[in-house]
Amino acid sequence: MLSSSLQKNIQTIQKKFHNSQDLIVREFLSFQNTQSALVFLDGSVDKQFLISGVLKPLQETKLKKNDKVAKVAMDKIVSFAQVSIESELETIITNINNGFCIILFNGAKEATCVGSTKWPIRAVSEPPTSAVIHGPREGFVEDITTNVSLIRKRLKNPDVLFEKLEIGKYTKTQIRLCYISSIADEQIVKKIRDKLNKIEIDGIIDSSYLTAFLEDRRHSVFRQIGNAEKPDIIAAKLLEGRVAIICDGSPIVLTLPYILLEDFQNSNDYYSTSTSATFLRWLRVFGAMLAIILPGLYVSMMLYHYKLIPLKLLISIANSIEGIPLSPFLEVLFIIFLFEILYEASLRMPRYLGLALSVVGALILGDTAVKAGLISPPAVLIVALTGVMSYTVPNQNVQISILRIIFTVLGGVLGFYGIILGSLFLVGYLCGMENYSAPYLAPFGPYVKSDQKDALFKKPVTDFVYRPNSFPNTNKKRLKK
Repeated sequence: MLSSSLQKNIQTIQKKFHNSQDLIVREFLSFQNTQSALVFLDGSVDKQFLISGVLKPLQETKLKKNDKVAKVAMDKIVSFAQVSIESELETIITNINNGFCIILFNGAKEATCVGSTKWPIRAVSEPPTSAVIHGPREGFVEDITTNVSLIRKRLKNPDVLFEKLEIGKYTKTQIRLCYISSIADEQIVKKIRDKLNKIEIDGIIDSSYLTAFLEDRRHSVFRQIGNAEKPDIIAAKLLEGRVAIICDGSPIVLTLPYILLEDFQNSNDYYSTSTSATFLRWLRVFGAMLAIILPGLYVSMMLYHYKLIPLKLLISIANSIEGIPLSPFLEVLFIIFLFEILYEASLRMPRYLGLALSVVGALILGDTAVKAGLISPPAVLIVALTGVMSYTVPNQNVQISILRIIFTVLGGVLGFYGIILGSLFLVGYLCGMENYSAPYLAPFGPYVKSDQKDALFKKPVTDFVYRPNSFPNTNKKRLKK
């Protein structure tokens, strides 16, 4: 609890912060003759507001007899939305860390906490990973208050709830569990809330830290939690009955339950005609499938099933691979790993050097290796083509890269039989996955007829009469025809 001595309270707070240089203590006379002090962290408060809205009124106002200074400061002086009276030291320390300004008074065992937070934040702009031709271009930022307001802007209903949580011993990261109470399933909300409340960790720096605690299969290579950087996408998912998890300091908002089909959908699909959206979804599925199995098919045909290749094409390939020291299997694996290394290096290097590295790696090294007889043009073409195809579904790029290597090995060892067995095992494994009562391959495994309107075929919005049945939700009807 606070002491009635101003100096003692100041010393206690400074001791708690180990006399940190960014802890500012500004002593002044309030109510014309009361010793007082402002305590805040430098860079976290709006200093202009402190001067005009706090310091100046406190110095000019006279205190009447028997008035409690903290109460007068809260009710009559500080005209601000977030203001409270606190007497517990730990609560005051927490408020200082959250960007509040604390007003201490000599002779009072209470302090007035003023919400004058002004952290440096990035302006709202279009996220680089979710660009659209038609549609909203607003994207989330690293400030949780801004992100909540962007969702509130689109969902103006009291049923939209934001539950406040705090995770992290040192970071005290603010988390918001967002859902629509009249649509979301209560059991799913409770399960997510319980998992978040059980997290005991030193700090949460980004929303990706939370994924390991929320996943049902922590060692699976496949994604089990959806995410988005745009408020219109999150609003649409909330309207379907999903739950959103907003983390302070991260522009990525998590969503649950998650099904694989989500990554083959795009926000552009809902701002364009149903015909073009259907075509693009089939294109994404086709590109993802080829990206996974094409290198394995090439290797298996070159090693075991070359009779299936048309004669003229086979002669052309045979002439191009003549003199190559590596077998087709080792050659394709070598090129895949080479492309993965170049991709990783281009991501880690500065932007302009990364562009130069891409040019050097793709043109100079690739062309030189072909001319030197180390690798063949068909293998380079196959691997480069599948590398481009993997970005038709960018959220699954890592998973596609891993599966591409696995299917290349299966094709090189067992031929077509290996690819067929690998495909059967992959489909069986995905069919057995369930994510917060949502089958991972829904609405195809199991088959949900009503959800086919927004699966591989995209129907007009006028046909979306009911909410998805692929995962639990309430208030099924969403459109009155």
